[in-house]
Amino acid sequence: MATQSPFSFLEDVFQQLSTTLQPPAWAVEEAQRRIVLLLNHVLMQETEATARLARQKGRVVLFHWRQFHFKLLLTPAGLLDLAGPDAASDLTLSVTEDSPVALVQSALSGAKPAVRIEGDVQLAAEVNWLVDHVRWDIEEDLARIIGDAPAHALGQAARRVAEAVRQLLARSAAAGSKA
Repeated sequence: MATQSPFSFLEDVFQQLSTTLQPPAWAVEEAQRRIVLLLNHVLMQETEATARLARQKGRVVLFHWRQFHFKLLLTPAGLLDLAGPDAASDLTLSVTEDSPVALVQSALSGAKPAVRIEGDVQLAAEVNWLVDHVRWDIEEDLARIIGDAPAHALGQAARRVAEAVRQLLARSAAAGSKA
């Protein structure tokens, strides 16, 4: 008798929502602009990252997962901007895992998702370097707003919650594989 994952209902819900609810184009563009702002904030804290991206100025990277597409233009400053819809991509990165639950599980375990890479090899190497070496120090940013001690306490609490979720997902995966 096969045991179904307790998270399979989330996958069903996500599938239903993604096929029936499509956000308007303006909302998608606005969300993408916010993501670009966040990514640039993180990149500006790492001078090596901006130097590497500056060498690739004018190149376009297309990120693709399911029906979601995100096209980024690399700027001369070593930052990112949204590329126009007609811009040809120099590199396409397609996440091959369809399940959002599986993506979250792999992210929480520290694994990179499986990605199909098409296009410029050197640009792909630079993007891979960014993924491997650039991290957002959210605790430092939070400390600027609420102070060091509260930010550190929130960071510790978030790490404990993430570890508890990792353990729960590991137990769930182990129980599912035994069945």
